[in-house]
Amino acid sequence: MENLIPGIITVIICLAGYYQSWKYQARDNYRMALWLLLISGLLLRIYTSTDFFLHYWDERYHALVAKNLMNHPFRPTLYDTPLLPYDYFNWPGNHIWLHKQPMALWLMAGSMKLFGINEIALRLPSILMSTTGIWMTWFTGKHLAGKKAGYLAAFFFSVNGLIIELTGGRVATDHIDIAFLFFIGMAVVLSIVFAQSRKPLFNILAGVALGAALLSKYLPALIVLPLWLLIVYDSGNFRLKTIALQFVILTGVGALVFLPWQIYIFRAFPAEAAWESQMNFRHLMEVIEERTGPFYYFADKIRINYGELVYLPLLWFLWKTIRNPRNLKMLAVTVWFLIPFVFFSLARTKMQGYMLFTAPALFIMTAVFWVMLSEIKTRSWYRYALNVLLVLFMLLPLRYSLERVKPFQISDRNPEWVKGLRALNREAPDNGVLLNYANPVEAMFYTGLTAYSEIPGEATVRELLDKGYTVIVNDKGDVPAGIAALEGVRLKKLAEAPAQ
Repeated sequence: MENLIPGIITVIICLAGYYQSWKYQARDNYRMALWLLLISGLLLRIYTSTDFFLHYWDERYHALVAKNLMNHPFRPTLYDTPLLPYDYFNWPGNHIWLHKQPMALWLMAGSMKLFGINEIALRLPSILMSTTGIWMTWFTGKHLAGKKAGYLAAFFFSVNGLIIELTGGRVATDHIDIAFLFFIGMAVVLSIVFAQSRKPLFNILAGVALGAALLSKYLPALIVLPLWLLIVYDSGNFRLKTIALQFVILTGVGALVFLPWQIYIFRAFPAEAAWESQMNFRHLMEVIEERTGPFYYFADKIRINYGELVYLPLLWFLWKTIRNPRNLKMLAVTVWFLIPFVFFSLARTKMQGYMLFTAPALFIMTAVFWVMLSEIKTRSWYRYALNVLLVLFMLLPLRYSLERVKPFQISDRNPEWVKGLRALNREAPDNGVLLNYANPVEAMFYTGLTAYSEIPGEATVRELLDKGYTVIVNDKGDVPAGIAALEGVRLKKLAEAPAQ
């Protein structure tokens, strides 16, 4: 019951918050309505993020690299002190870890530097960025489609189950994709502010956000460039010469933020950097790690991640854009979704998180469609069907949110295997090695030990002992007698995470 009661309380408070937010919106009090969206969305994210263990894919790797970055921010490592041979082609067991761009990892490292090495500090940047995304979606939607549509888009962002799950690290690509979503959204917001104010400072800041997005998840961040052009040209506040100059400034600032890290890693870690760069492009032409699907993979995934009705607003919006391509605001929303959709649909490697940064566009499309339906005036039976459809557009996202947040599911959110590692950390030596532990990445996050899932040969264990390491072996009844008898080897029974 201790897990169930907080879940029930969270749901009740959030439902009350969303209901009151809707009432304020109906009275045209968007300030209070937005505040309630932010508070309710934040509570959902906090609840989901209070799993007191590292999730298997991919959070545990990001967590360990971020922990190591606390000590050397420009030297990303997974195994900080590798004691056994490793292959830099194998990112889950590597030493220098360049598998992801560093921005999200730096944010997590900074948070843990401030608040300690724990799961909440690890997830705090994602909680804050994901919650801020609610406001950014409101601001962007208001500019592109009006207050009502902006509010609805912000609501859809607030309750979206996939975004909330990623914030809590529960599903693959987790905090990396949340950071990418945030910086793309921030670049768009700053582009709008620049277009409205004509102040070059905001264009420079948009360039910084673009660079940060590139440092979060590489070249897909370039979607900001056509969005910037459409937003700025649509404003009517600039001559073409000024637009060209400011575009050069935007891309130049983005490059100044992004390129130094790329140059640095190719000089400092040339083999690893070359391999990871090659792998980035191989994702387009090859299936990597069995992550694939048919060409309609993402067309199918949006049904799962955004609700079955999402196809109606999507097709309607595309049709409206084709009929009126001079509506640059509508065209910007379409470009935001359509270019990545086509690009990633053609790529051989596919994962649901690849399209996350297009979520605000889908939310705006759905919101505009909802507003259009709500304004249809008729007294026939058709009106009742429309009302049912309008209600479903609101309820389905809530249902998906509850399915992913899992507030009514009894689960162990503070498992014994984590408690065991925390206890081990209190007694572990500074120069220690843990062998035969099935979850070595988690062990290295919770302790100061260097951990491996296997037991090396007796000669290797002797060599570790001779070098002054304390060798701890997880005793699962399979420790070779020769190793168990070595002086300096400690046998310890440790609980392990359930097999994934």
